[in-house]
Amino acid sequence: MTQMITVQVEGFGEIQARSGERLVLALERGGVDVLHRCGGAARCTTCRVSFQEGEPDAMTAAEFDKLTEKDLLGQARLSCQIECAPGMSLTPLQTAGSTGLEPGKAPAEEIEPDPVWTTRPGASTEG
Repeated sequence: MTQMITVQVEGFGEIQARSGERLVLALERGGVDVLHRCGGAARCTTCRVSFQEGEPDAMTAAEFDKLTEKDLLGQARLSCQIECAPGMSLTPLQTAGSTGLEPGKAPAEEIEPDPVWTTRPGASTEG
């Protein structure tokens, strides 16, 4: 059975998510109109979020590359490249409502492209 967790979303309250679920999908299912234009494949940065607590240390290479390209590394994360975990508290930085833009195609259930995991810069490597 999949563990259900609570994610705190600024401006939207608490949402329920499955542990390991893609954050972008959990946000949508929880009623957050998070913007995603590329279909959840780390080709844009519209689904970005900032963390107050619980930012994962793991980061996909695709997310690292896109955030570096857009000079957003260390400032935001891409919700399409993050798996939900306990203790997350975050702010969606772009929503359909705040931008007036329509989301793109629905992201797949699994992270795309196939994730190559690395550690985000600034992550604590102490156990």
